Amino acid sequence: MKKLLALLLVLALALSMVACASNATPSTDTSTDTPADTSTEETTDTDTEAAAGELVDPYAYSEDDYDIQSEEIYDLVLGDFETIYNEAKAEVVDMDKRFAEMAIAEAKLLESGTFLPLSAQGGNYAISRVAPYTASTTLWGNDNDRFHNQVVTTEPITAADRDTLKAMWAELKGTGTWEAECEKWLTENGYTLKDTYTMGYASDPKTWDILATSQAPDAEALVNTFDGLVEYDSENVMQPALAESWEESEDGLTYTFHLRQGAKWVDSQGREIAEVKADDFVAGMQHMLDAMGGLEYLVQGVIVNASEYISGDVTDFSEVGVKAVNDYTVQYTLAQPTPYFMTMLSYSVFAPMSRTYYESKGGKFGADFDNAAADYTYGKTPDDIAYCGPYVVSNATANNTIVFSANPLYWNAENINLKSITWLYNDQEDALKAYNDTMSGVLDGAGLTASAVEAAKSAGVFEELAYVSSTDATCFNLFMNVNRIATSNFNDQSCATQKTEEDILRSRIAMYNQNFRLALMLSLDRAAYNAQTTGEELKLTSLVNTFTPGTFVSLENETTVDINGTPMTFPAGTFYGAIVQAQLDADGFPVKVWDPEADGGIGSSAAFDGWYNPEAAATYLETAIAELAEQGLEVSAENPIYLDLPYFSGSEAFGNRANALKQSVESALGGAVIINLVDCVSSDAWYYAGFYANNGAEGNYDIYDVSGWSPDYGDPQSYLDTMLPDYAGYMTKQIGVF
Repeated sequence: MKKLLALLLVLALALSMVACASNATPSTDTSTDTPADTSTEETTDTDTEAAAGELVDPYAYSEDDYDIQSEEIYDLVLGDFETIYNEAKAEVVDMDKRFAEMAIAEAKLLESGTFLPLSAQGGNYAISRVAPYTASTTLWGNDNDRFHNQVVTTEPITAADRDTLKAMWAELKGTGTWEAECEKWLTENGYTLKDTYTMGYASDPKTWDILATSQAPDAEALVNTFDGLVEYDSENVMQPALAESWEESEDGLTYTFHLRQGAKWVDSQGREIAEVKADDFVAGMQHMLDAMGGLEYLVQGVIVNASEYISGDVTDFSEVGVKAVNDYTVQYTLAQPTPYFMTMLSYSVFAPMSRTYYESKGGKFGADFDNAAADYTYGKTPDDIAYCGPYVVSNATANNTIVFSANPLYWNAENINLKSITWLYNDQEDALKAYNDTMSGVLDGAGLTASAVEAAKSAGVFEELAYVSSTDATCFNLFMNVNRIATSNFNDQSCATQKTEEDILRSRIAMYNQNFRLALMLSLDRAAYNAQTTGEELKLTSLVNTFTPGTFVSLENETTVDINGTPMTFPAGTFYGAIVQAQLDADGFPVKVWDPEADGGIGSSAAFDGWYNPEAAATYLETAIAELAEQGLEVSAENPIYLDLPYFSGSEAFGNRANALKQSVESALGGAVIINLVDCVSSDAWYYAGFYANNGAEGNYDIYDVSGWSPDYGDPQSYLDTMLPDYAGYMTKQIGVF
């Protein structure tokens, strides 16, 4: 995965680093208003006896049996998806068949009612001093967070000039000349370039160990401190980084990389520690597997014996498929051909780590690894890591400032544009702060909240400077907790529920029911919800309708797959989203996720609301009420189900958004469902309600709209793997299991 993303963090980044751009996608309606018959799929038979009229939880929580309970509930809600997905995932030769079958699996995932796709990152008005497309805009990996070659001006770039630059990028992409031509055009047209960049941020890194984390607040900072083997440039072309060259074996199982000589490891003061060697990539891989920070699943089944090392069946790391052939040659051996392997290298899972420096900070490997040991300090602070990237962290003051200063011994120091990058903390409580700081020159860019749009219009700068930021491949979701256990935040008992024990039990049983969850999902007016943060004019721009973007992959050849037992042939060029839609249509699912006419006939799964359907929501609810009544649970306007939604009360925009959700759901479902807005007085409290949860048992919510996902490599597997069981799926905990 790229990382687990927190919505507040992304909004904060949008309020500052709005230079990055990528392609978005467009529009739709629904066909059938009849919900699929799911009553036979999600029965909750139990041998537990109860007195007549007594409500029984068939999956009552037991700490000792939590994993068993999770398995049972996962099988109930996502068993069909898992079966179909594992079959698709096993196909590694015929990539067209693989993609088509993954699209079918995604349709089953969407039909499960475990989460509702909401929005991508971007799609808001912005003002910026950063030239467009001067950082990578690849849809996967970490490279879009590497800012060393961004082109920054002393004054905001006008919207018209941005359009001109975007057109230039489209013409020059792939020539290797874009960056130089961009700088030339800006200087010839009256702009002055500078070598510093200042942006806002909303959450401090929890660790400075890039190999022990999969969360955005950590990775987006740390990616600027190291280089990988390769890197996508601003034209989205893969370029050599620490590897000068590489080759793939004919059978696709061995990748050999030849490292550049002379690259240095330095400390936070820029003092040389050692030379970067091939063994540092071996050390990095072993430490990543030892740390179990949420990255390890990426290489399970990909690197030989990675899974076996994690399980303990292999204890000798030399048996794992990564080795230093010599000081400047590192080789990876794969368990099976993996066509997307090279795209994985732009993500931090393949980062190097100085073995000697790690050991000097108390680090150990294998069975001896213990990050809780008294002498273990690696990654605790910016002074406790080694750097081989363009920047070192020269200042990190919590909830205040992070400064990245140019690494004086960086192997490519002469070719970086920015000598320093400064992050300034923004708690998001003042909706105008980022805009005001941008206009005064404190920040170099800001996404505009609804109130900031009005301020810019009043100041007379909106028409000249404001533009719509591009969307990316991120998918933020509204998660349904099908197994809520926590009733307050696990770290400090804040954000506690006000529900009675009876209401807690009633909501648990209701959330087991697929039709009940689907009623919730189809009752949300996502456009009205989104408008609270983007403004009315752009309320559709960032909406997404699938987990994996519909245009993420397409078929190279005509491909036939079975849909509900009937062969269906898709022509070459068919996008992933069109196949998802075909399966949904075959199932009679009343949602439109693909608009074939959007983007000038290219097609898209974004920028329209294909889920909001109050009539279908009411039908699903009617079915759910009947099914739940058979279990002894009455649901009505007089006896509603209460569901907790934590929200950040310190932000007016997020408060308005939570209220929009509440009003939409309660209205569409006739008061049979009541949304309790649980007040989180700080962004940290909001995060700890779910984003920072270590497992499903710690999720303190019934529904939650903070977390999202961005891909790590160029295959739908990067998304769908996140919903696997048995702790293999990183996002599965968001629905309350594992």
